[in-house]
Amino acid sequence: MDTIPRPIGEQIRDWRQRRRLSQMDLAGDAEMSTRHLSFIETGRSRPSCDMVLKLAAELAVPLREQNLMLVAAGYAPHFRERRLDDAGFAAARRAVERILEGHEPYPALAIDRHWNLIAANTAVMRLVAGVEASLLEPPVNVLRLALHPKGLAPRTLNVPEWRAHLLARLAHEIDLTGDAGLADLLAELRAYPSPAETRVVAKDDFGGIAVPFRVRLGEETLSFISTTTLFGTPVDVTLSELAIESFFPADDDTAEALRRLAAAS
Repeated sequence: MDTIPRPIGEQIRDWRQRRRLSQMDLAGDAEMSTRHLSFIETGRSRPSCDMVLKLAAELAVPLREQNLMLVAAGYAPHFRERRLDDAGFAAARRAVERILEGHEPYPALAIDRHWNLIAANTAVMRLVAGVEASLLEPPVNVLRLALHPKGLAPRTLNVPEWRAHLLARLAHEIDLTGDAGLADLLAELRAYPSPAETRVVAKDDFGGIAVPFRVRLGEETLSFISTTTLFGTPVDVTLSELAIESFFPADDDTAEALRRLAAAS
């Protein structure tokens, strides 16, 4: 992170352009004049703390970047940032643990903003058994684990489709957040070789609402669809960046196999 933040006007202009809004669009949404917004972006006017937060909200700027904007404008950060092992996060940790445990025997995991693993249930650990040990050393990056040639990629039956889905999702997150760390991760993942696809006859295309994840686990062939859960209206940077990825069986055979594997272990 830069020790000297870029001027607040430059940051507002960059976020506005990232959101593909004109000055007139943003000024109208923020209930201010286009002239005032222009003065702020060019550094001729210094926005108030409330105005920075209002513009950031209209631009859907992540909380971490909102703090940086406030500092650049000469104000104190507004949103707290704590480690997940902080005592004040006990309730949040318990909630995450309950969600993951309650999803058994299906896989579920919690990740941070950069797709680093925060927690996982036992179904996830069964799924990743046998991958390269170095990929499981903290911090474990879930996308690296999924697409690395020594990770789950060789066992993923529809790897080109799943890889394209994950890379597109990551590219979308970069577009939304402007996160340089995610951009570096995307470049790394794109450089991985893509194994040849093993053709699998799909029992259901899910009407185009989901891209399935099809993977071998021992003698079993498993098929999943996934959902992402975010905490509603968080006021803490860490919680705002926490997501839970839950995998559901895409067919009855997968559901039965997961119950059988859970019982056996």
